[in-house]
Amino acid sequence: MTREDMLVSLMAQAGQEGAEIDTLRAIVEEAADLAANRVLDRLGLADASAQGDLGELRELLQAWRDAKTSAWKAFVGWAVRAGLALLLIGIAVRLGVWDLLS
Repeated sequence: MTREDMLVSLMAQAGQEGAEIDTLRAIVEEAADLAANRVLDRLGLADASAQGDLGELRELLQAWRDAKTSAWKAFVGWAVRAGLALLLIGIAVRLGVWDLLS
């Protein structure tokens, strides 16, 4: 019996006998499972290699996040160094170091 047939059977049972809580739960479970399978099928993730593909996508996303974090840290590091260099140059100008060098 396919999932669609099971859902139709459960709905017919609920219509004939009245909707008991167990029947309603079974209908909801079957409908949710059927919908999830349809979504996975439409996304192309219903085959056996889908789990590996998702694993690779997660690794790629983590690598992107790591690269972005590393680039941001490098940018901040260079900005701090440039700021300190400008500060030192300003101090040197104020103290007249340029006059001592000439």
